[in-house]
Amino acid sequence: MTTALYDVPGPRTRQRHRLYGIAGTAVILALIAWIVYLLFATGQFVAAKWTPFTYVGIQELLLRGLGNTLKAFAFAAVLSVALGAVLATGRLSEHRLARWLCTLLVEFFRAMPVLVMIFFIYVALKAEPLPALVAGLTLYNGSVLAEVFRTGVNSVDRGQREAAYALGMRKTQVMTHVLVPQAVRAMLPAIISQLVVALKDTSLGFLITYEEFLHAGKLIASNLDYDLPFIPVVMIISPIYIGMCMLLSWLANWVAKRQKRNPKVEAAEVAPPEPGTLLPGGQQPPV
Repeated sequence: MTTALYDVPGPRTRQRHRLYGIAGTAVILALIAWIVYLLFATGQFVAAKWTPFTYVGIQELLLRGLGNTLKAFAFAAVLSVALGAVLATGRLSEHRLARWLCTLLVEFFRAMPVLVMIFFIYVALKAEPLPALVAGLTLYNGSVLAEVFRTGVNSVDRGQREAAYALGMRKTQVMTHVLVPQAVRAMLPAIISQLVVALKDTSLGFLITYEEFLHAGKLIASNLDYDLPFIPVVMIISPIYIGMCMLLSWLANWVAKRQKRNPKVEAAEVAPPEPGTLLPGGQQPPV
């Protein structure tokens, strides 16, 4: 039995794939067990290494760092989306100068390392840590999102654009009412993925003394008086970062499902033609 895309695997192939899956799962479980064994062997789960996290001062420091991380991410996310929309509009413009200028900016900021931009704004322009971090994240992620927006708009079928122009719509109306609403569905996973990158890159703020979540963890670990103090701190910080990234992915899936249920984007039923329908010019259709 075959399909248009691939051959349906037979019994031997399914059995071989099942064995591959079992072997892969065993390797992953063995790796996890080995890591847990190393953590126990080095005494990472003793009470003395976890007692400091019950102190109110350390908890407040972590919460303050988490709040600063979320604040930097919120500013960077909003500004990146806005900058990406502006640059994508310029790249889609019919004016050659605007198109070339926006293309130059997008390619330059995409190629420039984020850390270099953050350091340049912080050292050369003498900006405060938060504006320097937000500006660096905005320039990089905004340029990447510009390409996402441009590709999403161009992915819409060309007939949609031509039909809208045939109805007498202006270019702005075609973009806002026809192309962008259809392109959002295709762009949403890439947008959320880039926002996850922006969230993780906020950790670069500790290099310019911005008191974000990782900076708070480093400060705590540097003041603990036992061996390998960074491991318990990492075990506290990492799940929170992972949880925030998973929350963004869940939000993207929720928005996508809401769009599918939105009656404004559902197909409208059209009544079938009746025999008495008049053709243009008042003539009766042939029977």
